[in-house]
Amino acid sequence: MLLLGIDIGTSSIKVCIVNADNQQVVVAAQYPDVESPIKSLQPGWAEQDPAMWWEHVKLALAKCQASGKYDAKQIAAIGIAYQMHGLVLVDKQQNVLRDSIIWCDSRAVKIGEDAFDAIGGDTCLSNLLNSPGNFTASKLAWVKQNEPQIYAKIDKVMLPGDYIGMKLTGEITTSVSALSEGIFWDFKNEQISEDIKKYFGFGEDLFPPVHPVFSSHGIVSENIANELGIPAGIPVAYKSGDQPNNALSLNVLNPGEVAATAGTSGVIYGVTDSLEYDSQSRVNAFAHVNYTHDLKRVGILLCINGTGSMYSWAKKMFGQTLTYPEMNSEAEQIAEGSDGLLILPFGNGAERMLNNQLVGAQFSDIDLNIHTRGHVFRAVQEGIACSFRYGLDIMRSNGMNPSVIRAGKNNLFLSDLFTQTFVNVTGVPVELYSNDGSAGAALGAGIGAGVFNSPMEAFKDMQLLKRIEPEATHKMNDIYENWKQLLNKYLTINIK
Repeated sequence: MLLLGIDIGTSSIKVCIVNADNQQVVVAAQYPDVESPIKSLQPGWAEQDPAMWWEHVKLALAKCQASGKYDAKQIAAIGIAYQMHGLVLVDKQQNVLRDSIIWCDSRAVKIGEDAFDAIGGDTCLSNLLNSPGNFTASKLAWVKQNEPQIYAKIDKVMLPGDYIGMKLTGEITTSVSALSEGIFWDFKNEQISEDIKKYFGFGEDLFPPVHPVFSSHGIVSENIANELGIPAGIPVAYKSGDQPNNALSLNVLNPGEVAATAGTSGVIYGVTDSLEYDSQSRVNAFAHVNYTHDLKRVGILLCINGTGSMYSWAKKMFGQTLTYPEMNSEAEQIAEGSDGLLILPFGNGAERMLNNQLVGAQFSDIDLNIHTRGHVFRAVQEGIACSFRYGLDIMRSNGMNPSVIRAGKNNLFLSDLFTQTFVNVTGVPVELYSNDGSAGAALGAGIGAGVFNSPMEAFKDMQLLKRIEPEATHKMNDIYENWKQLLNKYLTINIK
């Protein structure tokens, strides 16, 4: 029996086929091979066309099928992971009304801040566990305020994964986890937030039916099955935002367990069993994939917008002819600390952990006689690792103190240098596994479709690739203090 996983990323779409009998990936593919475009019509804006995601799903799946490594008739269920917080709007005919306003778009920051003040900070934090901030609800409010002709046509509000589910099945559903990431869910009253609906003037009918994460979200229609070459009638049995899904893929489901990713954005995601929140909403709390009325499982999420996106920018500017492994090799030739070069990797929208400030990417202490592109490559990786440390310290102040962090060996964690730097500066060992988002989505589908009796069964054969411990002689703590001093300088400038 086979399971199909689809991961709707910002940079690309990843698809994989997993053998349910041994939980191993049979074949995987992504499309495109280079980063997908992000439309930025104004500074701080970020949009993508949902139709592009769907076309890329089909092309990635075609690459898997061209491998000849499996019989598509054996696919029993589909799981979807997706970039979080994006806004997708459709009319009654399921036509997309505008490009998706994606996660790193900053246009709605002020709208969210005003909502926080008007609804009341205590109410927002105790009920929503977050400020409305720059999340999906605030983006929908921006459309209502600025594009009333589009808002008037909306039948349903969706997240990116809901759109792909709709294309596969013709049905539109949501979940408590999805509603919580959009800041639509009232944890205290266990319902779509009346405060959010009343303040923004949203009608109840905008929201799709609420299903459990692990359940049927519709079955693949015959027309789509024929187009994709997969069986008709199989269920989309799992939908989750990429970070809860990444945690699932690493078997991070219980209180105290922590996962990390370093793709386009960087995330540390820890699970707790209480309705916790950060008083400044610098880190955020969402219903985890296994959250239920009786089993409270909340994911505490630290997000850094500019991680893989910062390294991708460095490649475009300084290493166009190089592969990422070649960039890593050049960086490894440079001494720890990059001979004084410091980089703040905050050039991809407002940073929640910096109270939604737009600090921008910054280079400091460039020596034109010393610094080479290798220094830039290393300083970028060190700057990203330092930003993780800054965010982790916020999580620690809120009671999240991981003794180990699990990560998939992909994206920036493919770099031995980055992984060791991350471990050195945070002081926390990292365990690397082979699972990624698309594989997690496939296994999630197996749980949702009843192929596995429990998540424990789905991950019983997960094997540790490597454990990385802090080096005794590293100097990253001193480097971090210098980096933080530079960051505080720019935060002070922004406040003024």
